[in-house]
Amino acid sequence: MSNYGPASALPGDHIRIATDPYTEPFWQAAREHRLTTCRCANCGHCRIPPTPYCPECQSNRIEWPDLPGTGTIFSYAICTKSPYPDVPDFVYVPIVVDIDGTQGHGARLVANFVGDADEVAIGMKVKVVWTSINDGWELPNFEKA
Repeated sequence: MSNYGPASALPGDHIRIATDPYTEPFWQAAREHRLTTCRCANCGHCRIPPTPYCPECQSNRIEWPDLPGTGTIFSYAICTKSPYPDVPDFVYVPIVVDIDGTQGHGARLVANFVGDADEVAIGMKVKVVWTSINDGWELPNFEKA
């Protein structure tokens, strides 16, 4: 078994986001430390990332429910090389999380795991933690629940 130790979120000062009318509600909620998703107001299908039309019923009616901020790791990778040339190598763990509260629609979010990288496992329950990034935005990441 490897000993990777603590995993970090990507450095917030290296992350910039761009919003559009379909992603802005997600990022505004994140600023308030609320996890949300784009949900069809017609059929209830959740979708990450948000899209103008529902892929299930083609409705353009959208709502943004608050989610509990928990989920289950669907997939992960352990990385030990910095993705930035000006940042020394560190351990980070990109994860794909099945988000709780999406009513069985399988909405998944890509984020980073923060905590002991050696503990990460498919099926692990996680909860959201927030990382400050550029321009006053907050990025959802996850730690062991």
